[in-house]
Amino acid sequence: MGSKERSKDRKEKRRQEISLLRTIPYSDHQRWWSAKTVAVVTGANRGIGFEIVRQLAGHGITVILTSREASAGIEAASVLQELGLSVTFHQLDVLDKSSIEEFCDWVKEQYGGIDILVNNAGVNFNIGSENSVEFARMVVDTNYYATKNVTKAMIPLIRASEAGGRIVNVSSKLGRVSGKRNRIENQELREQLNDMETLSEELIDGMMCKFLEQVEDGSWESGGWPHANTDYSVSKLGVNCYTRLLAKEMADRPDGEKIYVNCYCPGWVKTAMTGWAGTTSAEDGADTGVWLALLPDQAITGKFFAERREIAF
Repeated sequence: MGSKERSKDRKEKRRQEISLLRTIPYSDHQRWWSAKTVAVVTGANRGIGFEIVRQLAGHGITVILTSREASAGIEAASVLQELGLSVTFHQLDVLDKSSIEEFCDWVKEQYGGIDILVNNAGVNFNIGSENSVEFARMVVDTNYYATKNVTKAMIPLIRASEAGGRIVNVSSKLGRVSGKRNRIENQELREQLNDMETLSEELIDGMMCKFLEQVEDGSWESGGWPHANTDYSVSKLGVNCYTRLLAKEMADRPDGEKIYVNCYCPGWVKTAMTGWAGTTSAEDGADTGVWLALLPDQAITGKFFAERREIAF
């Protein structure tokens, strides 16, 4: 058996393990949540986001399904409501600050606050080996800046509790700082991003601005950026770094007010984003995100996961 076959075999065994784990119910002492627990999932009218909503609601949580297109979101929510799940819909365009503000006002008025935020909304315009940066600004704005803007707007609404609030960012291994095959070539920048003493929002934003500037002037191919799915990889690198930074900030909160922040890679999922060419089902792709949102262990924050296992940033 060659290395590719062995790798495929390992992945299939792990997938089967996770599918089995998903069938094991949480015990009463593990269940920190109730029907009054409120979760928000962005970009959830289809694919991974829809599955995250379905699985969270299946655990008895009240879930607010959001999407940019109201008709698609209403239809998605109605499908889950017909299954008897506690799911409501509200329109949210993560690129529109007024939409974010209106959504937050509605959440506060209807629920008083939330307990779980899953940032799933994202875009990718390349399929397979394509590597166009024609829509790079849209990709970076949606995947990185919008995730950050929604998170900042929602943090004041995350309710204080002994269990702590949860933020889960759907990300990608393509955005790893230390990836061997698809990383930024600038060693100094990699070290700064890896060092929690030098990592800052200004550093991450500066990296995004530099990338977009090079896209504009046509020099991005010689800029030392990830060579595969470049714009998507850079945007998810930003998400991963911001996850670590935010987790550090939230860890300074007093007990009872803490918020635990993690990100995960769902894998190459068979959804519209991959042109339905993925090898992982949406159900399996959603699993680790739901698992992170419900983790009874409060000490886990600022980590990156795939298939319910921690991986290196």
